[in-house]
Amino acid sequence: MHQLLIAGRYRLLDLVGTGGMGRVWLARDEMLHRDVALKEVVPPSWLAETERAELRLRTLREARTAARLNHPNVVRLYDVVHDRDSPWIVMEYVPSRSVQQIISAEGPLSPPRTARIGLAVLAALRAAHAAGVLHRDVKPHNVLVADDGRVMLTDFGLATFDGGDGTMTGPGTVLGSPQFVAPERAREGVSDARTDMWSLGATLYATVEGQSPYARSSAMATLSALATEPPDPMRRAGPLRPVLTGLLQRDPWRRLTALEVEPLLRSAAASPDEPAAPARSAAVAAVRSAGRASTPHPVEPAPPSDEPATQTPRPPRRTVRRRRLIALGGAAAALLVAGGVTLALVDRHDERTPPSGAGGGAPTHRPAAFACASSPPPSATPVVSVSPPADARYRLPEGWTWHDDPTGFRIAAPVGWARWTEGPVTCFRRSSGSRVLSVEAGPARADPVAYWKAEESRLTTSAALPGYRKVDISAMDIFEGGAVWECGWLNALGVAVHSFRLLINTSAGRSYTVSWLTEEFDWQVNAAYLPMIRQSFTPTP
Repeated sequence: MHQLLIAGRYRLLDLVGTGGMGRVWLARDEMLHRDVALKEVVPPSWLAETERAELRLRTLREARTAARLNHPNVVRLYDVVHDRDSPWIVMEYVPSRSVQQIISAEGPLSPPRTARIGLAVLAALRAAHAAGVLHRDVKPHNVLVADDGRVMLTDFGLATFDGGDGTMTGPGTVLGSPQFVAPERAREGVSDARTDMWSLGATLYATVEGQSPYARSSAMATLSALATEPPDPMRRAGPLRPVLTGLLQRDPWRRLTALEVEPLLRSAAASPDEPAAPARSAAVAAVRSAGRASTPHPVEPAPPSDEPATQTPRPPRRTVRRRRLIALGGAAAALLVAGGVTLALVDRHDERTPPSGAGGGAPTHRPAAFACASSPPPSATPVVSVSPPADARYRLPEGWTWHDDPTGFRIAAPVGWARWTEGPVTCFRRSSGSRVLSVEAGPARADPVAYWKAEESRLTTSAALPGYRKVDISAMDIFEGGAVWECGWLNALGVAVHSFRLLINTSAGRSYTVSWLTEEFDWQVNAAYLPMIRQSFTPTP
C-alpha cells in the first residue's frame, strides 16, 4: 500500500495519522522530489451518498480557498487532487508533534508556554480570517510544534472529525470535534471568525489544563454540556484566565476578538509559571480589551451600581477596599479583567470626600484632562429604558438599554444614568458615582495611532495626568479604522483611575471617541461591560 501512486505523482510512504474522516500519509512528490503530507478525505460510512458527494465537493472548494494562505504559522496547502473516488489534500510536510501529542506525553503545559503557542495560532487565524478563510476545526491535534520550534496550524477549512468524536446536526452540516466546537456551531451549524476564536480558547484551555473545557465521556454528553453548562473550572490557567474566560463566552457577541486577545496573550507569555498576582495586570497590560473575567464560568454582568453611600465615620480606604474585595469573592473578583474593551474612559474628578488617612490635606484643584468629570448639571436628562431596535444583534443585560442619541450614534447605556453634553461630547454618568461613559464626535483622523500619541504627549507634558501609566496605544481594525489608548493616572483626590479610549473613523468622514472610566480598583469588575459597549456603538444617519 505504501507504494501506491496518487494522481500519478504522489507516492505513499507511511501512514502518519488517522481520524474519523481521513488519513494522513507521508508521501513523496515524484515530480519535485520533496516530501509532502497527503490527506485522504474518507467520509464516514454512515453518511448518505448525497451527503458524501456534497462533502467531497465542499472539501475541494474549501481546500482550494485555503491554499491561498501564505503565513509562517500556517501549514501550506499545495494541491487538491481527486483519485479513487476520494479527494486528497496535498500539504507541506512538517516534522513535528501535535500539541495533543505533547500534552499526552508530557502533561499540561505551563501558562507562559501555552500563551506563546496561542500567539502563533492567533497569528495564523488572523491571516486566514483576513483572507476570508475559516478554519472550523482548531484543536490541539491540529496545532503542530515543529522540530525546529515553529508552531503551525494545519487542516484549514476542512472541518474534520477526529477519533470518532464527531457528529452531524443535519444533512451536510459537518462539525469538528465537539469538545472544541463553538456553541453556536454545535447548535445551528453556523461559522464565522468568532467560532474559530472559541475553538482557540478551548484549545488553549486543554493545553494548560490537560483536558478540554467540556471533556465528557461521549460526543452527546459533550454537546449537552456545551449547550447548558459553563466550562469546567480552571485550576492551572493562572494569567491565562482572562483570555480563556473571554474566549469561552457562549454568546459570540460577548466573545473576545483577535485584537483583544493578542495583548492578553503577550502579557501571559511574559508571566512567571506561577499565576501572576494581578491577573488584572493582564487586563491592564493588554486590555485593548480583554474579555470578560477571570471567573471560570461566563458571567452576565450585574446591573451597574456604584458603591453605596458610606456611613460616618468612614474607615480608611484600604480597609474598605479589602472588605469589598472579600465581599466580591468569587463573583466580581473572579470577574476579573478582561472586558473586551475597546473603549475608553474619561475621568475628571471624583466628587467624593477625600479618604481619611490619605495624607496631606485638601487636594489641589486642577483642570480635568477629559470631559464629563463634574457632576451632571441640572439640565441633564436620565437614560430611559426602551424596547430593543429591530436590528439589535443581542440582548443587553438587566439595567442597560439601547440609547439612540440625537447627535448621531447608538450605544448601550445604563438605565437611570444622567445624560448631558459638553461641547462635542455626550456624557453618561450616575449622579453619585465615579464611572463615566462618553462619546465624542470629531473630524476623521488620518492616523488614529499618531493622534493618540500626540494627545498622550500633550497631556503628560502639561502634567494633566499625574502618575500617568500607559497600558496601550495601538491600531484597531474597526469601521474605517481606529485606535485605542488605554492608560491610568491619579485623579484630583490622588485616587488611581483607569481609562480606555477608542477612536473610530467612519465612512461619513467623521470620528467618534467612545470612552469608559473607573477607579483602578474597580476596573476589573467594570471591564466586563466593555465588550458590550464597544460592540453596541453604531453611528446613525
